[in-house]
Amino acid sequence: MKKRSVALAAAVLMSMAALSACSGGGSGGGGTGGTAVAPSDPTRVSGDITVLTHKTDHAADGTLARYAAEFNKTYPNVHVKFEAIVNYEGDVKIRLNSSNYGDVLMIPAAVPVPDYPKFFAPLGTPADLDQKYRFIDGGTYNGQVYGIAINGNATGMVYNKAVWQQAGISKWPTTPDEFRADLQAIKAKTQATPLYTIYHEGWPITAWQSYLGQAGCDPKANDSLAADTAPWAAGKELNGIDTLLYDVVHDQLTEKDPTTTTWDAAKSQLGTGKIGTLPLASWAISQMKAAARTGGADPANIGFMPFPAQTNGHFCSVISPDYRQAVSIHSEHKEAARAWVDWFVDKSTYAQEQALLPTLKAGAMPDEFKAYQDAGVQFIQLSQTRNADVSKIDNQSEIGLNKPDYRQHIVDLARGAGGGSLDGYFAELNKKWANAIKTVG
Repeated sequence: MKKRSVALAAAVLMSMAALSACSGGGSGGGGTGGTAVAPSDPTRVSGDITVLTHKTDHAADGTLARYAAEFNKTYPNVHVKFEAIVNYEGDVKIRLNSSNYGDVLMIPAAVPVPDYPKFFAPLGTPADLDQKYRFIDGGTYNGQVYGIAINGNATGMVYNKAVWQQAGISKWPTTPDEFRADLQAIKAKTQATPLYTIYHEGWPITAWQSYLGQAGCDPKANDSLAADTAPWAAGKELNGIDTLLYDVVHDQLTEKDPTTTTWDAAKSQLGTGKIGTLPLASWAISQMKAAARTGGADPANIGFMPFPAQTNGHFCSVISPDYRQAVSIHSEHKEAARAWVDWFVDKSTYAQEQALLPTLKAGAMPDEFKAYQDAGVQFIQLSQTRNADVSKIDNQSEIGLNKPDYRQHIVDLARGAGGGSLDGYFAELNKKWANAIKTVG
């Protein structure tokens, strides 16, 4: 679970060819077919259902069983069994070749959207469900919704509020310069390391890419890369994001030896106040709180702040869905399966307890997101219209926007471990990107 967000992002990039065998099947092949209708009378719904889940930790510690017990107070005649799968993407992708993939499952990221009707029962129209839930568009095909996100994530930075308060900081920084000044104050007035890059692990440093769009409150920030021949030019978002990373390392506001820092140690030290800030999305909040408890510290000290930039006087945060729950088209108890999907998103306290963005638009926000609301942080979703083009250009350029190497090199430049300058590197990146645009067309 510690690498959940990164693993999910990587899975999206997997080759669709891996599902070619699955794509040959239709909804007919022995399946029962039909829409998974939301039940109107819970007491009349019955059946045993199996829920496939990637939440192996919550299956093991009894969290999911506790939710099932709450579910049974409303649906007493439905028995829920969980099947936790460690290699979720790989194993479920294979099982889709058969009819044996549970009654409810998280849609593997490698399944092409046009194939959704072959494996999953429709849940309703986007016009109806979009009024109630976030992220409906991504689970929709040909006028039907096939998956509802279990929760969402938001971009920002996890921080230790006690450390920041000890440094005399009472409000979130609104500019990169303010952010650097605050980190300097933490360094001068506390014993904590202001910020960790977790360079050694690789994957955590890719979180800096998630600030694209958030820094400029621009939903089209990703799409614009498809036509921008100089994304790292002065004044542009990638330039600002990467300059901030360079500056905090260059100013010695990060770990002394980034080549040795580990994820588990960073979690523990952020939780217990030995680190001030970790640039990670909201999925990491619950893990930091757990680390605080384990270390004997107060989990209430764990906070979440937006990237230090504002547009027209307000912060923005890019939101995105976690896995989407779907009902198997082969399920013999579709009504019971749909009851679980709806109840988990509508009625369970999972999002609130795990400090996650609720899919239900009217859902109660966890405290960390209430702070976002109180500060007027605006949630935005990045347009994916040209995402395929951007991916092709990125691959052709060999930069790797979502891979660690590119920003690890920025850290190396900042700490004097790599030759050259940041401006020189930006010029190199712009040249590679422009050439890739020409090649890809």
